[in-house]
Amino acid sequence: MTTTLKRRLTRSLALLLPGLVLTGALTGCATPPPKSDTADYQAYRQLNDPLEPTNRVFYKVNSVLDKYAMKPIAKGYVAITTQGIRDHVGDFTSNIGEPARMLNFMAEGQPTDAGTSLMRFLLNSTIGLGGIFDPATALGYRETDTDFGLTLACWGVPAGPYLYLPVFGPSGARDVWNLPVEWFATPMEAAPESTALDDFSLAETGINLINTRAELLEPIDQINATALDPYATFRSLYRQSRASQLQQIKQRDKRTWPNWYHQPAQ
Repeated sequence: MTTTLKRRLTRSLALLLPGLVLTGALTGCATPPPKSDTADYQAYRQLNDPLEPTNRVFYKVNSVLDKYAMKPIAKGYVAITTQGIRDHVGDFTSNIGEPARMLNFMAEGQPTDAGTSLMRFLLNSTIGLGGIFDPATALGYRETDTDFGLTLACWGVPAGPYLYLPVFGPSGARDVWNLPVEWFATPMEAAPESTALDDFSLAETGINLINTRAELLEPIDQINATALDPYATFRSLYRQSRASQLQQIKQRDKRTWPNWYHQPAQ
């Protein structure tokens, strides 16, 4: 298979994946209680998880995959690396995501945060040796986070029902669109096609998954050991995290000229 054909197939899958996930999930909707049963109906709406039967199936599948694949790999990875190495890997993969964050901040009308993401990418990609080091933070450009789901939230798009995706984990009808946007906004996608670049992209995705899972070993183990219903706990934590991220975006930035430019003369 040629590099061009592989990239076209990957692009098509990235675009189709959110629709396929939503279509498949909708076939497993839970039946809501009758509106006459006020308490149960309000609880059902508050959970906003009409796809719970399908979500729980995916959660069980992911739990099996994690138990026999991702968790052992992550534990082995921790055993042969130091926290410093894992921090550098996290910095490297985070730097690859800066262009996407910059575009999302621009779409949200947050110019200061967009400028911060741009400066971080330029500094860390050069003097930070491709993002392995994070000199931008030392120079005052702290990491800021957003994604296309939060951009849609800033535009007033509701979160929609909760989704638990195969492999990817907690998400939602709005947040699932992060998948194609993050793919197409990477520097690798914008670069000329090459087999080496495609291989690098796959390797970067894999090491990012392993590095992230390694950082979550203790929290996930604690939830699985103590929560009466880990699925419900993960759902609640995901929603709290997304609400907190959105609130921070709204509070942190002002719709003014980026503060890394000289202010225009009045």
